[in-house]
Amino acid sequence: MLEWASPLWFLALPAVLLPLAGEWRPWAIRFSALTLVEARWTARRSLAALPALLRAASIGLVVVALARPQLVERETVRESEGVDIMLAIDTSGSMRTQDMESGGRAYSRLEAAKAVMRQFVEGRPEDRVGVVAFGAEAFVQAPLTLDHAVLDEFISAMDIGMAGQSTAVGDAIAVSAKHMKELPAPSKIVVLVTDGQSTAGQVDPIPAAQAAAALGVKVYTIGVGAAGGRGLLGGLLGGTGAQIDEATLRRVAALTGAQYWRAADANALAQVYATIDELERSPAKVKEYVHRDELYLRYVLWAVGLMVVELLLSVGPLRRLP
Repeated sequence: MLEWASPLWFLALPAVLLPLAGEWRPWAIRFSALTLVEARWTARRSLAALPALLRAASIGLVVVALARPQLVERETVRESEGVDIMLAIDTSGSMRTQDMESGGRAYSRLEAAKAVMRQFVEGRPEDRVGVVAFGAEAFVQAPLTLDHAVLDEFISAMDIGMAGQSTAVGDAIAVSAKHMKELPAPSKIVVLVTDGQSTAGQVDPIPAAQAAAALGVKVYTIGVGAAGGRGLLGGLLGGTGAQIDEATLRRVAALTGAQYWRAADANALAQVYATIDELERSPAKVKEYVHRDELYLRYVLWAVGLMVVELLLSVGPLRRLP
């Protein structure tokens, strides 16, 4: 990109007009006799102003050189250890309940969770993010990665029942924490979204939370769904009657130094993720390297060249006598 180190020199550009002013003098007597006015056109007469034009151009080039044009290349290097984030999402049957309203439209709990997850991931370019799907069992749907485009495809592929119809909250916490166990990061967090009670799995939520805390992993918990777990219109849109075990979710979050939220609609869920985004910012450092290539010398050489040509013409074929 072209930049100017001393652009104030462009204020001197009107000096370019000085050599031309000497050529345009309407009050001056240009011919010594009237017979010369009728003289036919000659090449010398048509080129008489060329030295003045060359002198004006050379002055302009000197001004440009004084403004110091530079070809600048900037390279931004981000130095960030980032945060490791596992998004643990309940994909049990009750997550198809369409009670997550936004803009007058009803979404299923899983649809709302997936939409908000995409926005959350998009806003964390420096962090490794992974996904754990859980139902009757829990497994890593997408490992921790900085390739968020690929991660978006994994999130899109999540569907109801892919991990079973019941809910294994403890297994989800254990699988998430285990996946981050050996990876160095200044902060490790799990964002767990569920709409029911832990009714399956090999590990209870509380012991799993204690183990996660011992590994330095925070578990933020979110309970999603309208009060009572019923769908919109009195349950006609997929209500299940499932109850969120808020006491356990609060306990899990407290044991790991995190927080619990209840999200009754899609907007509330988005706000919860925004809050987590603010609480867990990446300690990023940014350095900018700048390379400057000075271009003024070429303008100086061009100006000198035009001055030499102007001088040769002035003392040669276009010489003027007093």
